[in-house]
Amino acid sequence: MPASRIVLLRAVNVGGAKLPMERLRTIASDLGATDVSTYIASGNLLCTPPGDPDSFDRALEQAISDEFGYFREVISRTPDEVAAALAASPFTGGKHAHIYFLTGVPDADAAEAFCATDFGGGERFAVIGADLHIDYPEGAGATKLTPAKIAKLLGVTGTGRNLRTTATLVERARA
Repeated sequence: MPASRIVLLRAVNVGGAKLPMERLRTIASDLGATDVSTYIASGNLLCTPPGDPDSFDRALEQAISDEFGYFREVISRTPDEVAAALAASPFTGGKHAHIYFLTGVPDADAAEAFCATDFGGGERFAVIGADLHIDYPEGAGATKLTPAKIAKLLGVTGTGRNLRTTATLVERARA
C-alpha cells in the first residue's frame, strides 16, 4: 500500500526558477499521486505517490524539466523519516538551524572533512545518514556556504529547510 511522502524540490521560486505551487499539485496528481497539497511556495509537496516513491520522484523531476526548462532535484522522505531527522538534529536550540536533505548518504570521509571545514561564518555541521544538519549563527542568508560547495564536498546534493518548516511538514503530513 502506498505511503504518504514529504517531497522536497531544490531551489524553486528562487533565482528565476518559477514553479507555481498550483501547477506542482497538478503535475503530481497527473503522475498519479493522491492526497496532494503544498506548503509555502518553496517546493514542499505532500502526497501519496503511486507505486515506488523513487520512480515518482524521478518522474516529477522529468515533468518539471519538460514543462519549465530547468532541472531540480526531488528528494522525498516518509513523515517518520523527516520526524527522525528533526529529532536527531543537534542544533535544535539554534535560531537558524536547518536540515539539508541529501540525495544520498555521503562517504564517511567526505562527511568528516566537510564538517571540519571553516566556511567563514561560524557554521556548525553534523552529517547523520542522508541528512546534513547546519546551524547558521548569522542566518542562512549570511553564509558563504553554497549548494554547489555542499555537492562538491559531500558528493551528493540536496535541499535545506529550517526546523520550523520541517516540523510543520511532518505535522501536515500526519494530519
